Amino acid sequence: MPELPEVETVRRGLERQVVGFEIARVEVRRARAIAAPPEPVLFCAALEGCRVEAWKRRGKYLLAELSQQGQDAGHWGVHLRMTGQFLWMTDAQPPCSHTRVQIWDRNGQELRFVDTRSFGEMWWVPPGAPLESVITGLKKLGPEPFSDAFNPSYLKAKLAGSTRPIKNALLDQALVAGVGNIYADESLFMSGIAPHTPSGRVGRPKLEKLHAALVEVLETSIGVGGTTFSDFRDLTGTNGNYGNAAWVYRRGGEPCRQCDTPIRRDKLGGRSSHWCPSCQS
Repeated sequence: MPELPEVETVRRGLERQVVGFEIARVEVRRARAIAAPPEPVLFCAALEGCRVEAWKRRGKYLLAELSQQGQDAGHWGVHLRMTGQFLWMTDAQPPCSHTRVQIWDRNGQELRFVDTRSFGEMWWVPPGAPLESVITGLKKLGPEPFSDAFNPSYLKAKLAGSTRPIKNALLDQALVAGVGNIYADESLFMSGIAPHTPSGRVGRPKLEKLHAALVEVLETSIGVGGTTFSDFRDLTGTNGNYGNAAWVYRRGGEPCRQCDTPIRRDKLGGRSSHWCPSCQS
């Protein structure tokens, strides 16, 4: 599943390419891609005639501000889920079997949403309606990892007394928004914390390292356009470059890049965790 760096990479691509995009026609090829309004035809009607003003990101959600004839026209929300991706098409091309939504401007340029697993979702939020009232998943999100609200003191308070593994805590979107399996593994390695360590037992010095490591690994991955892992692609169909530099993720059995100890791959909460038993304790 795309995580914060991948979603931020897509947001930046949309910001460059699609801001000012005037939506002339929308076609929904798979109804389940539209979460709100309840009928795809209503989604199409809401977006057609709108101009895309700006793209924002909240956790793993993409949020576009819309206008129509200079007036607020609400928001267009997107969650890529596991395999959703946008493609920018300057020339007409037949849609592949995984094309879910197609959006054209008056010049025939197309923003295409392709989703192999079909878990991606889109919403239209009417003008004046709180985003959380329609995109209800936004209510559950914790602070952004780059925000002032996310800091070692916050982690210490939130994790105090918790017995759940620190890896599982990092995957909880209510603790910190946007972090997933890849960057949880990487930041735990960089801070020297074993993934199965009970959250409440991680002391302040380690939490300070974890906070710094998480911010660093996310910023690094954004800088190289996300990860090469999974099915992530940007608007041009290109994947990111972070995967070649991963310390532990998907390197089970390979030598640690710091100490040569074989990287372990364990299951925690149904998710794979990659870690070095010598560098992490």
